Amino acid sequence: MINLLNFSAWEQALIATLFTWGVTALGAALVFAFKTIRNNALSLMYGFAAGVMIAASFWSLLDPAINLAENQDRIPWLVVAIGFIAGGFFLYLADKIIPALYLKHNRHEKNSKAELKRAILLVFSITLHNIPEGLAVGVAFGAIGASPNGSQTAAIVAAMTVAIGIGLQNFPEGAAVSIPLRQSGMTRFRAFMYGQSSGIVEPIAGVLGALLVASVNAILPYALAFAAGAMIYVACKELIPEAHARTKEESHWAIFGIMAGFTLMMVLDVALG
Repeated sequence: MINLLNFSAWEQALIATLFTWGVTALGAALVFAFKTIRNNALSLMYGFAAGVMIAASFWSLLDPAINLAENQDRIPWLVVAIGFIAGGFFLYLADKIIPALYLKHNRHEKNSKAELKRAILLVFSITLHNIPEGLAVGVAFGAIGASPNGSQTAAIVAAMTVAIGIGLQNFPEGAAVSIPLRQSGMTRFRAFMYGQSSGIVEPIAGVLGALLVASVNAILPYALAFAAGAMIYVACKELIPEAHARTKEESHWAIFGIMAGFTLMMVLDVALG
């Protein structure tokens, strides 16, 4: 078993965030488990992805941002409002600008503009969500060195708990990217690659968080709220409408999916702290 105390702070953060990335990849690999999916199941899955994003926006991002802002003697509602609105506006710009530029230079691209936009927004939102989470893991490990000698073991256990909690939360998020992309027409392998790539930023952010613990901790509340705004934008703009559009008749599968995804993510966040 690896003794993390034998490693430097940035090495500890790297090991921990490689784990969280790996769990994201496991979630994205669920795309290989399905051959054909009926419309009701598709509606359920899109709703599930939206529910995961909505719950993660508060329990994983906004609530920790509020607590951090309070601990830093800032105005919590102002910090999260600035970050949240900025995140939503950033995804709005990505929604308008990036697909247009891509299609201008790739006129023979087989995917439709709608499919391309959905792919970009999904990957962008989960990636933005993973950056502050990676930073949070890095900050947790970086703070171990500042702990008194007698409490370093407790500090590393706390940091490991943060990493394990974030890792388990990443499993449904990986699936929330890969499965909708597969149903938009992507190959299974390409959808998986997009899904797992959304988590590759966590090791990078984790190392930066450990190396720059003081300065990163100062901007972390804004970063968390920024990611929350981005995720809510995608859930409302793409996933929920797509969940309802998958069935011609009135269906409650989308709502069931949203509630299931929200409940699962809420339970993971609250139970794992």
